Amino acid sequence: MALNRTRALTLLPAVVLLGTAALTGCSDPGAAAAGNGAGGSTATAASNGIVYNTSPDQKRIREEKDTALAAKVPEKIGKDGKLTVATTAGSIPLSFHATDDKTPIGVEVDLAQLVADKLGLELDVQVTSWENWPLKTQSGDFEAVFSNVGVNKDRVKLFDFSSYRAAFMGFEAKKSSNYTIKSAEDISGLKVSVGSGTNQEKILLAWNKELEAKGKAPATLQYYSSDADTILALSSGRTDLNIAPYPSVTYRQNTRQDLKVVGKINAGWPSETLVAATTLRGNGLAPVITDAINSAIKDGSYAKVLQRWGLSEEAVPESKTITQENFAATQAAATATASGKAS
Repeated sequence: MALNRTRALTLLPAVVLLGTAALTGCSDPGAAAAGNGAGGSTATAASNGIVYNTSPDQKRIREEKDTALAAKVPEKIGKDGKLTVATTAGSIPLSFHATDDKTPIGVEVDLAQLVADKLGLELDVQVTSWENWPLKTQSGDFEAVFSNVGVNKDRVKLFDFSSYRAAFMGFEAKKSSNYTIKSAEDISGLKVSVGSGTNQEKILLAWNKELEAKGKAPATLQYYSSDADTILALSSGRTDLNIAPYPSVTYRQNTRQDLKVVGKINAGWPSETLVAATTLRGNGLAPVITDAINSAIKDGSYAKVLQRWGLSEEAVPESKTITQENFAATQAAATATASGKAS
């Protein structure tokens, strides 16, 4: 997903430290090497047929205000007429800076725009670091987070969620490689770059335990302090694999000549999870956002946004509000559905 992930969170209040690794590392876009193939250009033509607009002038897909939905917005949130949304702007095509190096754009911002439009609110996008969104959402600085956040058992203790995309991680390698990554055994003895403190690191550490228990060589995990360093290490052969959000690795596969996707797993491995808009637990906003997303799904604007960024395969048929109370049941249902499709 590679913004550097610090482990030194000792200055945060105790409530934020709850499940720190899980809070700061599920589907974190910041842990991916962005690999912006656009450079100074305002459009990047990809091999999947998508022409990515990376200019500040996005010409976003917009919606009309839904009066019934707008009436459901909690008064405390709607009184200023804005929906303040946080995003990390760390990974193409999720959320990243346009060619002016200041305007946040990407599929996350586009989906937040649809929700704000439906609710009759002005979208106020705030760029933050991945480490800061939990604290600032709890403090009320952010009313929602659209930044490839995955739902997990620790986050539902503090936040409510409105699902809007499937959550997958992808393994990428040099195009000349012959790797196929499906399980722990496929990474045995390889050098794999990963973001520190992320969910993908958690998966790799679990896989390494499996390998060691079988007497096989674990993977060597490698960490880099910048996006450029991560991809340079991969393309130069200093690492064998990189694991990052699936949208990011597929973007690079489609816009570069030297990299390809060699594996795909759910971000909630060994269970299933979803990417979701994140709001403060119990403040009443999540159900309204869920309704707005479902309205966008029904009228087709949701599908147009995903298609615009080449992410149609990550579409969900329905948005669901996920809270601590229904998390276990929702996760079990998602896992069962995925198992049924696999069989």
